[in-house]
Amino acid sequence: MLVHSRKAKWALWAVFLVLFLPLFALPLLVVLGASFATHWSSVLPSGLTTANYKAATHGDALQALTTSLLTALGASLLALTVGTWAALAGAALKKSHRRVMDALFVLPVAVPSVVVGLAVLVAFSQPPVLLNGTRWIVVIAHTVLVTAFAYQSVSAALRRLDPAYEQAAASLGAGPARVLWRVRLPLLLPSLTAAAGLCFALSMGELSATMMLYPPDWTPLPVLIYAATDRGSLFAGSALAVVLMAATLLVLLAVSRIRTRAAHR
Repeated sequence: MLVHSRKAKWALWAVFLVLFLPLFALPLLVVLGASFATHWSSVLPSGLTTANYKAATHGDALQALTTSLLTALGASLLALTVGTWAALAGAALKKSHRRVMDALFVLPVAVPSVVVGLAVLVAFSQPPVLLNGTRWIVVIAHTVLVTAFAYQSVSAALRRLDPAYEQAAASLGAGPARVLWRVRLPLLLPSLTAAAGLCFALSMGELSATMMLYPPDWTPLPVLIYAATDRGSLFAGSALAVVLMAATLLVLLAVSRIRTRAAHR
């Protein structure tokens, strides 16, 4: 920590707690408490039960969780592939051209996600590429929304790479493809895993564009949470939200372990 005074450190911790608890921790604790309740008529929830979680891990809820996981996995892999390829290609461009590419990839996150959903719906509702009413249109929309984060993460990592490694490999006779696979990508692996985790987490929680596109047989969990709370089933919706958070955190922890091992290598 840059602050060396003991009093100043305590003051910073106090400010952190004052800001963190009501803005971040308290809402999550409220959702967690509501997930175990049947009603909430006082300060604390009452009628404690685990029935909400039983419903949240069976039937349609379990299918929706599986749908969210598969959608996020597919969108993350596609976004990582496209974002990495674009970042590698952009690194070889002139600065002015690279700025244009940066703007193009950031555009989907600069506009409301519902606009992206509408654009994808219009683009893929007519031949020759007719995807409306299929699961693939949801995956494509999520990919469009999260690719910018993969692109930016890999681009930043590329700017920090020491060119001496690539120059040494090339001087030993390695071709461009070999340099890419044996030098650049291994050095980028920590950033690639971090980008994959970020894309996965964002896709798991995406709702606005998904509401415009999802078919009845491909309902992600955020849609189910919205439907439950819209019907007034706040406690069932809270349990679904906790399941969604838990599943996302478990995947992110696994990705974090991979990233740590990659960094050590």
